[in-house]
Amino acid sequence: EAALAFAKESGGAYFHPFADPLVVAGQGTLGLEILDDIPDMDVILVAIGGGGLISGLSTAIRARKPGVRIIGVEPTGSPTLKASVEAGRVVTLDKVTSKVPTMSCQRTEESIFEIVDRNVDEIVLVSDEAMADAARWLWFEMGVAADLSGAASLAALRQIAGDIDPTHHVCALICGAGPEGTV
Repeated sequence: EAALAFAKESGGAYFHPFADPLVVAGQGTLGLEILDDIPDMDVILVAIGGGGLISGLSTAIRARKPGVRIIGVEPTGSPTLKASVEAGRVVTLDKVTSKVPTMSCQRTEESIFEIVDRNVDEIVLVSDEAMADAARWLWFEMGVAADLSGAASLAALRQIAGDIDPTHHVCALICGAGPEGTV
């Protein structure tokens, strides 16, 4: 609401943070880049906030390599798309308890729900604590500073590793800078 009001007052343009069709299409280019770098990828894990990133990325991957297993990752305290997929319609969460702001969304948009419902094979829930542990591991073992949402895919991979064929090529998308205090 504040962004819409500011755009109106200033004459600026407003772009929805995750449901603008051009933003979603732009997110799809990441899927193409990943396939260029990992052409034999079998599985990809992607963090979900509102769903724009996974919508664009999954659309591009499905178009180029439909057999890839696409796994979304949401916090247990904000299972917006998982709840919507399970209900077969967009739902509004009663409350959001995750402390990860970029993954805390009470409701998604219909267009995003439709893409996720069509393209994403499953959605795994991870705790804020599991994301923090994965972020610490990334920093201390790999020297990668990722915020909690950036480490969500690794947290999910650690949780479901036994359910993935060990011969498969897996991509866990790590994104986000680690601002002070997140690790």
